[in-house]
Amino acid sequence: MDVNRYFRMIPKVDLIMEDERIKELSAVTSRDLVLECTRKVTDDIRAFINGNPDKENEINTLIDNIIDSIILKVNKLSSYNMKKVINGTGTILHTNLGRAPISQEAAERAKDIVTGYSNLEFDLESGIRGSRYAHFEKIITRITGAEAALAVNNNAAAVLLILSALARDKEVIVSRGELVEIGGSFRVPDVMKQSGAKLVEVGTTNKTRLSDYEERISSETAALLKVHTSNYRIVGFTESVSIEDLSALGRKYNLPVIEDIGSGVLTDLTKFGLTYEPTVQHSIKAGVDIICFSGDKLLGGPQAGIIAGKKQYIDKIKKHPLNRAVRIDKFTAALLESVFHDYIDEEKALKNVPVLKMMKMNAEDIRLRAETLAQRLREIRELAISVGECYSQIGGGALPLEKIRSYAVCIKPETMSCAGFERKLRNLEVPIIGRVVNDTFLIDLRTVLEGEDPVIYKGIKSLFK
Repeated sequence: MDVNRYFRMIPKVDLIMEDERIKELSAVTSRDLVLECTRKVTDDIRAFINGNPDKENEINTLIDNIIDSIILKVNKLSSYNMKKVINGTGTILHTNLGRAPISQEAAERAKDIVTGYSNLEFDLESGIRGSRYAHFEKIITRITGAEAALAVNNNAAAVLLILSALARDKEVIVSRGELVEIGGSFRVPDVMKQSGAKLVEVGTTNKTRLSDYEERISSETAALLKVHTSNYRIVGFTESVSIEDLSALGRKYNLPVIEDIGSGVLTDLTKFGLTYEPTVQHSIKAGVDIICFSGDKLLGGPQAGIIAGKKQYIDKIKKHPLNRAVRIDKFTAALLESVFHDYIDEEKALKNVPVLKMMKMNAEDIRLRAETLAQRLREIRELAISVGECYSQIGGGALPLEKIRSYAVCIKPETMSCAGFERKLRNLEVPIIGRVVNDTFLIDLRTVLEGEDPVIYKGIKSLFK
């Protein structure tokens, strides 16, 4: 096979650059980028010819579509990778999709702050340097009952900072059944080791008693640690120590009790028909000295690790050198202040915090919304559309056994495979992410935000022009 014949069919780069479509592209992007992509596409075609000289039809197709290939590559390289997506999975705190969405109101307020200068570390009253924690510390203490508070970039950092500040080179006692791993390989023993604290395991996987803690207290003990097992449950023959009893033991031996409560619930979830999840307020009232929790889980805020508790310990944590390495930025500080402001009035939080709104949605309301969207999608003849009952979940390592009744638009493509349809939806300008069940694509409307239904219709319809 004469491969040189194919090579001669490939237009020269300077000729390609004179193509009208390429010239238009160069005018709105970077000419250097277009030139780079042109060379890359032609080089790839030559490489394909060398490796596949007998595939005449495929070679001809590549050469015929060379302009389209260049435009596609330029658009891909010049577009943003991080995009808004529509979450139709039914998982409210979807870690891969950014966990808790932020309200428009909070986002707008943060936008006003981060697009200019702000008083992030400036005290407007005194005119001297201030603290970035001051903007939300009083609100957190008012809501939780803690004496003081700060925030770092995530909850793993919060645990690391607390232990580094309070227990370096000393022992920390924790139940064996609470040595959890929470997403992204965050393991409690590893974080403790990194902090310089010495792990002392007590009890067994399924049973730990108060006496197990007390028997291991020594002159080397710096703290007692309790970790809420938010992403799994041990059921059956089990026993654990309440935070009230552990706090009393800490007071008896003058040892701080630290609790990693995980998801950071500030609202009683039983009002949504969910299993009771310990609240931050309950732990503080029970006597915990230092508590930490995530900002982007059940709290419904940005990624952060919030630390609250007794002032004597929080002040020491604030002064630790590691705090500067894990501190939050102005964007996170602005969002945290907005979210905690919502919680001053719980009714306001239920209306404004998207995570809480999704958890309390009525299944019948979701069904009606799904029926409306399904009716529009039935205009597309290539799809078989129905509405079916399904179950949403909390996600993000919170309430792993909870299932919330919901409804989904069920789509069965008739002119392509379901896998192909799902892939096309992922590649839309606004990607639609759902789940595939029994060769059917499901969009759970519980996690589809207000105003996104028309975007779903428009996106799916664009695939069948």
